[in-house]
Amino acid sequence: MRANKNNDNITIRMQRVSFTEFLLTFIVLAASAEGQILIYKAYAGSVKLPAGYIIGMAFYLVAITLLMCLYINWERFNSYGKPLKALGEAANKVANGDFSVRLKPESIKMQEGFVRSVYGDFNKMAEELGTIETLKDDFISNVSHEIKTPLAIIQNYTAALQDENITPERRQEYADTVISATQRLNALVSNILKLSKLDNQKIVPQMDAYDLCGQLAECAISFEDLLETKNITFNVEMDDRAVILADKSMLEIVWNNLLTNAIKFTEPGGTITLSQVSDEDTVTVNVSDTGCGMSEATARRIFDKFYQGDTSHSQEGNGLGLALALRVVELLGGQLSVKSKPGEGSVFTVRLKTGS
Repeated sequence: MRANKNNDNITIRMQRVSFTEFLLTFIVLAASAEGQILIYKAYAGSVKLPAGYIIGMAFYLVAITLLMCLYINWERFNSYGKPLKALGEAANKVANGDFSVRLKPESIKMQEGFVRSVYGDFNKMAEELGTIETLKDDFISNVSHEIKTPLAIIQNYTAALQDENITPERRQEYADTVISATQRLNALVSNILKLSKLDNQKIVPQMDAYDLCGQLAECAISFEDLLETKNITFNVEMDDRAVILADKSMLEIVWNNLLTNAIKFTEPGGTITLSQVSDEDTVTVNVSDTGCGMSEATARRIFDKFYQGDTSHSQEGNGLGLALALRVVELLGGQLSVKSKPGEGSVFTVRLKTGS
């Protein structure tokens, strides 16, 4: 086998029958024939072979040698050269950004053994790369959009603040809008960094035993003013104490995001319930609301990065909170799920092992 000298399009080709291969095969066959003659002479005595026989045998050996070399190279090409050539061409397409290429064994022989295994691994690699590329493009597009919006607000309202004729009240309103946009931008960047560290496993959970019920109560209290502002009834159904082994600071991200999400989608006068139950091995926390709920299709994507099922609340978040919560729960060995129906609210459930 040899590689094309053009580095821009590397493919694998099989050599034709080489003189060296032909000569070696001929010598082996000639030696075998000579051995047969020597054995025959040992039994039959001295026998002088006619010239025609020797010439005929020589041509016969040349023909057999040529046929054997052609067959061996044909088998080698179909078993190795052709599959490797296809693999090289497909790899070149992937290197140039075409992740849709797939390899399929063309013959029964190729469907068995190493070719099938290599082709299967290649197809899986191309599929994964295609998925990663799509996610990367979506991520860049979403990040660009999410950053562009608050930056535009900051630019426009900062320019408006330069007007010396605006009233103090209007100036304060513009300043508050700029502060809100910068806070949103800061939250976006912070969540992106956290997700990046979690996805790359750069954050190692610090597992400590602590009271989960106490943490849930503290998180709920921090939302007291917002709950009162929206006139939302907040119910709590928890044990007095539930000790788990987990990373307290990381789980705080989960509870804050779930409660923020529930408050965001619950209309004034609605109800939010925070409940916790424990058994021997598992602790379960539910955050339920009487908000707008969501369809089955939305529920399947609700944990995707930047996905927001209800665009009417898009200005109140960046679509990373639930993705971040899911990644944290999975990193801690738990499960995060949602049940919801349009118009009937949603229930987010977190299950953690008490000794995880």
